[in-house]
Amino acid sequence: MLISNRALYKVSVHSKNSSRALAAALPNSAQKHQLTQNRNILGIAHAIDKRLYRMAKSVMPPISQTEQIALGSGTIGFDRDIFSGTPSLQHLVDTYQPKVSPEEQAFVDEKVDHLCSILNDHDVSMKKDFTKEAWDYMRNEKFFGMKIPKEWGGLGFSTHAVSLVLSKLATHCFDANATVAVPNSLGPGELLVRYGTPEQKEYFLPRLADGTLIPCFGLTGPHSGSDATSLHESDCVVESRNGELGVRASFKKRYITLAPIAGVVGLGLNLTDPNGLLGDKGAEGFSVALLERDHAGLRMGKRHMPLNAAFMNGTVEGEDVWIPMSMILGGQERCGFGWNMFVECLAEGRGVSLPAGSIGAARTVASAVGAYSRVRKQFRVPIAEFGGIQEALASAGSDGLITIAGGDLMNAIVDNHEAPMVISSVMKQNCTERGRRIVEKGMDIAAGSAICRGDNNYIGNAYMSLPIAITVEGANIMTRSFQIIGQGLTRCHPHMLDLITSLQAPKSEEKEATEKFVKQFYKIVGHGLSNFGGSITRGIRATAATKTRSKTAYRNGDKLLDYHEQQLLRLSANFALTADLCFTLGGSLKFEELLMGRLADALGAIYLGYATLHHYKRRRGIEGLEALTEHAMLRLEKEAQDALHTASDNFPGVLGPVASTVMKVGCFPLGNMTRPYKEPSDVLTKEVSKLMTTPSDIRNFFQEGVYMTPEGSSTVHQVSDLIRAVPICVEADQIAAKLRREKRQPTTEEAETIAQADALRDVLIQVDVFESMTTEESMDEYVRPALAGTEERLAVLDRKRFEQVA
Repeated sequence: MLISNRALYKVSVHSKNSSRALAAALPNSAQKHQLTQNRNILGIAHAIDKRLYRMAKSVMPPISQTEQIALGSGTIGFDRDIFSGTPSLQHLVDTYQPKVSPEEQAFVDEKVDHLCSILNDHDVSMKKDFTKEAWDYMRNEKFFGMKIPKEWGGLGFSTHAVSLVLSKLATHCFDANATVAVPNSLGPGELLVRYGTPEQKEYFLPRLADGTLIPCFGLTGPHSGSDATSLHESDCVVESRNGELGVRASFKKRYITLAPIAGVVGLGLNLTDPNGLLGDKGAEGFSVALLERDHAGLRMGKRHMPLNAAFMNGTVEGEDVWIPMSMILGGQERCGFGWNMFVECLAEGRGVSLPAGSIGAARTVASAVGAYSRVRKQFRVPIAEFGGIQEALASAGSDGLITIAGGDLMNAIVDNHEAPMVISSVMKQNCTERGRRIVEKGMDIAAGSAICRGDNNYIGNAYMSLPIAITVEGANIMTRSFQIIGQGLTRCHPHMLDLITSLQAPKSEEKEATEKFVKQFYKIVGHGLSNFGGSITRGIRATAATKTRSKTAYRNGDKLLDYHEQQLLRLSANFALTADLCFTLGGSLKFEELLMGRLADALGAIYLGYATLHHYKRRRGIEGLEALTEHAMLRLEKEAQDALHTASDNFPGVLGPVASTVMKVGCFPLGNMTRPYKEPSDVLTKEVSKLMTTPSDIRNFFQEGVYMTPEGSSTVHQVSDLIRAVPICVEADQIAAKLRREKRQPTTEEAETIAQADALRDVLIQVDVFESMTTEESMDEYVRPALAGTEERLAVLDRKRFEQVA
């Protein structure tokens, strides 16, 4: 039916030319007969086109104004290439190179290190605040103004530099990471730079840059959750008071990071203008107001307690608050323009700041837990030699590489003046989830030392903080199950957006809309057929390459790149075909969240696979990087394969069985044989684990962004001490093994090395203990309730001790 319709459509396009040609060639009677036939065919074609258009329009729900803004905001680039089935690794390498200036690197090496040196992570978590010294240092050194241009007093740093700052802070204190992240991502600062009026810029930007005003952004309300677009209980009405235009607002905001100490809040409001006071300047809808802390009627100060985190988080509330129009971000002309602002700036918060925390966690676990597993012994053997530890470490290491590589590429994309909404969502959901898994592996390995809090604990606070990152700026479960694919399919598919636009046209424009719809419809069909063929041919070639590949082929860097790029091209074609098949669901796709979640998994694995190869091409030369990259790529390819396979088994909808069959034939033409991807071998897992637990370039790579105290420092810093102990402990173990083989006693020098390692081990496996846990417990007269009860029960007994004679 599709082919015949297409043929009719071609007839309709060429009917005028055909009619003229026939008129010149045929006798009058024959001309009239042929023209009548052409008109009939043309009429049938138009009727079929119109019926097809109306049928599609009937199942496509109207797109809200907010959705239209979201679809028109941000940029598309490499994400579109994946949806088209034609991504290019070379294009990524040629286009995106994460870089920092000498000034930015000096800030990371010096200013960030000094801030870490005056922060005690355990004290911060117990006191639930930083010292004034730390707050003043962050202000004075412009930690809150890294993204504000130098002309306004800021540092004017690149996105990659900000990411390096945030990830290094996360290796030492997650609360510092969160505190510095907000003003440099979704704070009002960047919005002011882009959209503020001259007066707003002149007043606010210098104060934000030097930390006089610490900013926050108030969007989420009690009934909003991940649906920030709803703006429940965030209403404002345009009014005129004493000749001045403004809005009267009532709002309840929660989960607002930095609100308890913020000097200015960017407030998301749903603006209405029932009396038409705006005229032709501005519009109704989402608008942003800038309110200083002492604004009449504004209430800020109350705190939430997100798990055990200490960063400031709380509520922003007010009833009937008068806000002059001069305090609307961008002025009256920007009323109703809030979503455009918000969506375009969201890419940095979601795609850069939150993954930076996971990057910091990855570096800490790989460096410190990797070291701990070599230092810590059980049954006289370093636990690094246990298979279960090796499996967990290798998994954490390859997830760490994936997260670092994804962050580097995302930073370079944003620094290339792009705002990719789909990739930023992939980064947020995928990297924060991997960060959580990395820390969980670290907790499993460090065991008792990881759960006992105190100065010696370097991972517990990260373990309690990462679930927070998973919930903010759109909970991961929601981001995965409909946002990534829902937005990606409409925004990144090469033909979908034009088709959707045609279906939103009013009835008065039906003729033009039908022509546009039919044109895009056949392009989608052609795109699907092309992906179907490409998916089959690439799948067979990729499977053959996998089946004939040596297990050690990855040691040749060129072969490593060629093989895995071939696999990613195959998976991209599989994904693009599946995306085309989603059109069989029509408007009901938005309710098929299980399918969209699986496709989000596949898209995330493909994007991060390209990011990992992009990283390898840039950092090639690090000894051992081939093994780590191979481990990461094998896992990503299996993730994508499993997600697509499960999707093909469960494709929903009336046409689900047909779509499922097409998908299985296209993606897995030879059945199980063309599902070749498996988890990394035990041999490779052990190799990666050894690289992470012995002196190596891979350990140096992970330690690049980790805060360490200076050599000889008296400050207790478990991460630094563990990292520095590894070479000594490895050398001592090698000496001990040599002595066993040679059956002799150690020399004086060998005995000193073994003694030094034993002493380090004894110190580094200790955990903190406390005389008391609370202020009340530390008081001299305090008796623990359980002990008081014991004394009361013993007091009434004749025999109070075992030694006492009965």
